[in-house]
Amino acid sequence: MASKEGAAGQAFAPVLAAVATMQGNVSRSEKTHAHEFLEKFQKSIEAWTITHELLQSPDVPVEAKLFGATTLKGKIVFDLDQLPQESVVALRDSVLNLLVAYAAGPRPIQTQLCVCLASLAIQMLEWKDVLVTVGSALGSSAGDCVLEFLKILPEEVTEGRKINLSEEDLITRTKELLEDNADQVMHLLIQYSQSSPTASTNPRLLDCITSWMREIPAAKIVDSPLMDVIMKALDDDASFEAAVDSVCTLYRDTREVDDSLPVIQALYPRIMALRPKIVETSESEDTDAFKGVTRLFAEAGEAWVVLIARLPNEFRGLVEAVLECSARDWERDAISLTFIFWYELKQYVTLERYNDARLAFSDIFSRLVDIMVKHLEYPRPEDDESDLFGGDREAEEKFRHFRHAMGDVLKDCCAVIGVTECLSKSYQLIQQWVSKYASQASNEHVPNWQELEAPLFSLRAMGREVDPEEDTVLAQVIPLIVQIPNQEKVRFQAIMALARYTEWTAQHPETLEAQLNYVISGFQHSSQEVIQASALAFKFLGTDCQKLLGGHIAQLHSFYESVLDKLKPSSQEEVTEGVAAVVAVQPLDKIYETMKMFCDPIMARIMNLANNAKDEEGQRAVADHLQLITIFVQVVQPYVGPNVENPAVKYCGEILSIMTTIVMNFTTSTPILERVCRCWRYMIISYRTAMIPLLPTLAQSMASGFEASREGCFLWATDAVVREFSEGAELVDHSTSSAVFQFYEQQAISFLRILNDLPPEQLPDVIEDFFRLSSDAVRYYPKECISSSLAVPIFSAALSALTLQQVEPLIATLHYYRDLFSFAFDKPIVSQFTSPEGKVYVNPPEVQEAVKQLIASQGQLLAQRVLTGMMFIFPGDCFADASGVLMTMFELMPQETGAWLQSTLQMLPAGTMKPGEAERLLKGVADKVQSGETRKIRVLLQDFTNSYRRRNVAPRDGLGRLEATRFRFSG
Repeated sequence: MASKEGAAGQAFAPVLAAVATMQGNVSRSEKTHAHEFLEKFQKSIEAWTITHELLQSPDVPVEAKLFGATTLKGKIVFDLDQLPQESVVALRDSVLNLLVAYAAGPRPIQTQLCVCLASLAIQMLEWKDVLVTVGSALGSSAGDCVLEFLKILPEEVTEGRKINLSEEDLITRTKELLEDNADQVMHLLIQYSQSSPTASTNPRLLDCITSWMREIPAAKIVDSPLMDVIMKALDDDASFEAAVDSVCTLYRDTREVDDSLPVIQALYPRIMALRPKIVETSESEDTDAFKGVTRLFAEAGEAWVVLIARLPNEFRGLVEAVLECSARDWERDAISLTFIFWYELKQYVTLERYNDARLAFSDIFSRLVDIMVKHLEYPRPEDDESDLFGGDREAEEKFRHFRHAMGDVLKDCCAVIGVTECLSKSYQLIQQWVSKYASQASNEHVPNWQELEAPLFSLRAMGREVDPEEDTVLAQVIPLIVQIPNQEKVRFQAIMALARYTEWTAQHPETLEAQLNYVISGFQHSSQEVIQASALAFKFLGTDCQKLLGGHIAQLHSFYESVLDKLKPSSQEEVTEGVAAVVAVQPLDKIYETMKMFCDPIMARIMNLANNAKDEEGQRAVADHLQLITIFVQVVQPYVGPNVENPAVKYCGEILSIMTTIVMNFTTSTPILERVCRCWRYMIISYRTAMIPLLPTLAQSMASGFEASREGCFLWATDAVVREFSEGAELVDHSTSSAVFQFYEQQAISFLRILNDLPPEQLPDVIEDFFRLSSDAVRYYPKECISSSLAVPIFSAALSALTLQQVEPLIATLHYYRDLFSFAFDKPIVSQFTSPEGKVYVNPPEVQEAVKQLIASQGQLLAQRVLTGMMFIFPGDCFADASGVLMTMFELMPQETGAWLQSTLQMLPAGTMKPGEAERLLKGVADKVQSGETRKIRVLLQDFTNSYRRRNVAPRDGLGRLEATRFRFSG
C-alpha cells in the first residue's frame, strides 16, 4: 500500500510543483513555464488519473485540489471521448464518491465537483435517474451539497452548447433533466424548507429555488410554501441577497403581464408590504441592504411597467416606492438601479394611448427632477475644498459617470412633463442662489457653489430635449448664465451649458454677443478645464451661428491668432472647427483669400516646427498643426459649378508641394505621415473632381511617400482616390479613371516588394490598409483587377496575411477574398459600378471564369489557411468572414473544396479529433452540397472549429486563478 501511495505521489509531484510555482514569488519565465506545463497537463490523458489522486490525497494543499477539480471538470466537458465508453459509468461513480468526501467542503471544490457531475449527467444519455442516484449517494445528511448540485444542474444544462452533443440530443436531454424533473425538485425543495428550521436563513436553498425558476413557473412558486421561505429570508442578513435574487427572478417570469395577472396580483401586496424597509435600510446606513431593497422595487417596476401605464392608480404605490428609493439614496450607490425603470415608464406614458398615466404620474416625474438635481451636487468636504473626493480618484470618476447617467433621467422627465417645467426648476434654483449668495461671491470665493453648479449641469443635460424654438425659459436663463462667477467648476458648467444651446442662440441673435464674450473670456481662465470648455463652446457657436458671425472675419482672425498657441491640441482643433465653419459661409469670391488668411499662418508654424522637430514631441507638434489644415479642408467646401476653379482647391495647390517635402523629410515619423495622408484624403473627399488638375502631382506624392516610408496611411489615402475616380463616376473621364487604376497597380507593386522584404508580423497595419484598398479596387475596377498581371501575386500575398493573429488585418484580408469571389457569380453583390447610362453592372463571363481559375489554382492552400486559422489562431471576430470564404468556395467548387477540406483535416495532429469527428463533418458538408444548402455549411464549419479549438487550443479553467493570490476557503 505504501508503495502505491508513493507512486501516486510521484505521479502528481510535477503538477504540485507547477501549481506552487504559479502561486509563488518567482520569475515571470518560471511562471510561464509552469503555466504551459499545466495547460498541456489539463489536455492530457494522464490528467484523468492524476486529478483523482490529487483529490483523494490527504496531504495535497487545498489550492492544488481545487486545480484538480477544475481540471477534471474540463476533462468531462471536452475530453470524455478520451475514455472507453465502458469507463464512463465508473467515472460517474468516482465523482460521486469524491462529492461525498467533500460534502462538508471546502465549497469551491464541492462546486467544481457538482459541475463535473452535472456535465456527466448531460452527456450520459442512458443515465435516466440522475436525481435519485445523486440523492442516494449523498444521503440526507448532505443537505447543502445536494442543494448545490440541484442549483448547478439547470445552469450547466442551459450552457449545454459547450458540450459536444447534437442539437437533437441536447434538446431531448434538457427535457429529461429539467422539465421532467421540475415537479420532483419542487417537492424536494418544499420538503427541505419544511423540515429544516433554518431554511429561510440558508442562502443555498434560495439559490437553488432561483436556479430552478427556469423550469418551475412563477405561479407554482408563488402558490407554494416556498414563497413564504423567500419572503421570510428577506428579514435575515445571511440570506437577504439570495432572497432578493429569487424575487427578482420571479418578476422575469411575469413580464408577459396579461398571462401573469393572477401571479402579479398575489405578488404585488407582498412586495408593497416591504416598503418600510426603504426607510429602515437607508437610515441604518447598510448600503448593500438598501441596494437590495431598491432592486426589489425597481425591477418590479421594470417587469410590470405596461400594467403601471394601464392602471396608474392601482400601481401608483410601486412608482412612489421607486421614487422614495431614489430620494433616500444618500450615498448614491443604489439610484442607478432605478434608471431603467424611469426610462421604460417614460417610453409608455409618452404614448398617446397612455396619456392618462402621463397625467397621473406628472407629479412624480416633477419630484424626480428635484431629486436628480439634488443628487447632481458635488460633495461638500468640511476642510479641504481643493479636493472634493479626499484623493479618491476612482470615486471622482464614478461620480462623473453617474452624473451623465442621471442627465439621461432628466431627459426622460422632459419627455413626460415637458421641457418648460424642467428648465424652470433649474432656472429657479439658479435664481435662488443668485438672490442668496451673489452679493457675497467673488472670484476667490463662491459660497455654496455646489447649489449653483448642479442646476447648471442639469440645464446642460436637458439641452438635447429642448427645441431651438423654446421661448419661455431660455430667454431668461441665458442672460443669467453669462453673469455666473468665476469659480472653476461653476464657470466650466456655465460655459458647457451655453455650448449645448447654440442652435437656440442661432435663432436668438440678440443673445450671441454676450455669450461670445463670456466664452472668449474663458480662454483667459487659470483652469485648463475651463479653457477646454471654452474651446468646445466656441466650436458650437461657430458651427451653429456661422451666418451670424460671417461678417466678423477680421475679429475672428485676431482672436484665433491670439489663442491658438496657448491651447492643447484637442482645443486647437475645436476652435479651428468653429472658425472654419464661418470661413465656409463666406461669398465664393472671398473663400480663397479668407482661407489663405487663416491657413498661411498655420503653414508658417508647420514649416518652423518642422525645421526644429528633432524629437518625438517636436514631430507630434508638426502633426497636430497639420490636422488644423485638414479641418479647413473638411469644413470649407464651397459649391462651384462645372469648369469653374474651386477656390479651396486653388489653396490646396499652393500647399501641396510643402506637404510633399514634409513627407520626404519625415519618412520615419508615423504621426506626421498619417496627418499628411489624412489631409490629402480629405482633399479628394471634399472636392472630388475639382481635384483632377492636382491628381497627377498628388498621386506621385502618395506613391513616393509609400515607397520611402512603407507606412500604410498612403494606401488609405490612395483608397479615396480609387473610390472617387473610378470608371463611370460622375464627371470622371476614361483617361483619368485608367490613370487611377495604374496608380493602384503602382502602389500594389510597392506593397508586394515590401512584403517580400519583411514578414507579415512586422506589417499588420500596412496589410490591413492594402487589402482594404484592394477590396475597393476589385469593387470599382473588377475587370482590370482580375485580368491584371498582379492578380495572382496579390492573391498569394493575402495567403501570407492569413498567418497573422490580429483582428483588423485578418478581416481586411478575408473581406478582400469575399469581394473578389463575388465576381465569380453573375451579379456580384459588392459591385458599386453602374454604366454611364445608369445600368447596373453585369459581370462578364470572362471575369467569372478568371476568378474561378484563380481559386482553382490557389484554393487548396487558401482552404487550409482559413480552416486551420479558425481552428488555431484566428480571433473570434474573424470567424464569420472566414467561414463565409469557405462557404463561397463550396458554392463555386463543391467537389474540389470538399477534397481540400479533407486533406487539411488529415494534416491535423494525431489524437486531437474525436473518433469519427472528421468523417461526420465531411459527410455533413457533402449532404449540404448535395441538397444545395451550401449556406448551412457555415454552421457546420463554425461548430466543428469551435469544438476543436475549445478542446485543443483554448486554455482551460483554473489557470488564471492560480496566478492570483491564494483563495480563502470556507467549508
